[in-house]
Amino acid sequence: MALSPVRTRARAHRADLIAGGAVVLLVAAAVAGCLWWNPGRQIGPGAFAGANPRFGEWPILGTYLPHVAPATVSTILIALAVVLYGPSLAQRLPWRYALASAYGGAVAWTFSLALIDGWQAGIAGRLTVSGEYVAEVPAITDIGTMLRTFSSRILDFQRDSWPTHVSGHPPGATLVFVWLDRIGLGGGGAAGVVCILAGALAAVAVPVTISVLGTRDQARAVLPFLVLFPGAVWVGVSADGLFAGVTATGIALLALGATGRLAWAVAAGPVLGFSIFLSYGLVLIGAVAVAVVVLTRRWAAAGVAAAGALAVVAVFAAAGFWWFDGYHLVVERYHQGIAAKRPYDYWVWADPACFALATGPVVGPGLRRAAMRWRAPLAVLVAGAAVAVAASDLSGLSKAEVERIWLPFAVWVVAAAAFLPARSRRWWLAAQAATALLVNSLVITAW
Repeated sequence: MALSPVRTRARAHRADLIAGGAVVLLVAAAVAGCLWWNPGRQIGPGAFAGANPRFGEWPILGTYLPHVAPATVSTILIALAVVLYGPSLAQRLPWRYALASAYGGAVAWTFSLALIDGWQAGIAGRLTVSGEYVAEVPAITDIGTMLRTFSSRILDFQRDSWPTHVSGHPPGATLVFVWLDRIGLGGGGAAGVVCILAGALAAVAVPVTISVLGTRDQARAVLPFLVLFPGAVWVGVSADGLFAGVTATGIALLALGATGRLAWAVAAGPVLGFSIFLSYGLVLIGAVAVAVVVLTRRWAAAGVAAAGALAVVAVFAAAGFWWFDGYHLVVERYHQGIAAKRPYDYWVWADPACFALATGPVVGPGLRRAAMRWRAPLAVLVAGAAVAVAASDLSGLSKAEVERIWLPFAVWVVAAAAFLPARSRRWWLAAQAATALLVNSLVITAW
């Protein structure tokens, strides 16, 4: 006998709660795993420096230090406003105004979270510490020489080795901050603000992609979840937040080109091509790009975008940097350092727990419902991002710190929240906001 609609909804609601609870349990298991693993097996000296031993170690990179600030109040108020009014405004506002509001809300949410740590510690000082990009900018006086010699300085234990973050990424990441300095936006404050403003573009690019490939209703449904994105804790401020905004914009341009004017695909190519020179792992964003092409089957758009991306590769090669040389040297440097001390058998399942803190508990029911509607365009996009995460995880080249590194994939996985029934979205939004606020207030994140 068929179940009544009420009982069917109740059963689905319980399944959603169980899926969300499973996400919470995974995070708890990763924290407990640190207690057992780290003392005897050395997850990595310094990887969790400063964590309070009374409360165990944290799988995310940071120091346990509960703290509040005046920005805590503004963060709570923003969360309340989005939870109470965000879903209805997202449905009622004209589309362009809904997108603009989502961008403004994402910027406000990210800034407010970052300012809980204070202007200097939360924003201006993030990218200026030793090993970060901005700290290296003054020493780069000739971009041509920097590109020609970049690969030779990747390996560690040389007199002129690049610092950690510069060496761990292709030169495009560092070039962004060099270019900012050249146009008068030098220093950590400007760099931090640019990362936040760029990272918040995902709150526009993801729903635009969903709108042109799936439905406008789903795109509207996901807007509040992208505003209260828990990963905003790391968007403000890390370069990976900027990477998330750039790649999401590239995918949106590709989707627009594949469903409308080919000129959008012309723009998408260089954006996506440059993204792989921001981080080696961003080559995996190709899984989301492939999802767009599979859904639209507009091969002309795919060809134009691919040509544009290859043109960027050619420009870097002509300037003296070959992507594959850099990649192989980075893998070698990775194993020169902390990677050799981080056990694969812990991080292969703890990494998804760290990722869950960036995506929030909604990822559980969202993925459950996406799997049930696996032919839907949005589900295909989410699947592309999930494949990218799985490939990165299984590779063993992302052991820890993925709450930051996987932000470009997280913004697409969070979009699965659009599959949730409207009546339950506010509760899940509240859980998302609480996750971000708790992480930001309990841990001083670091990288």
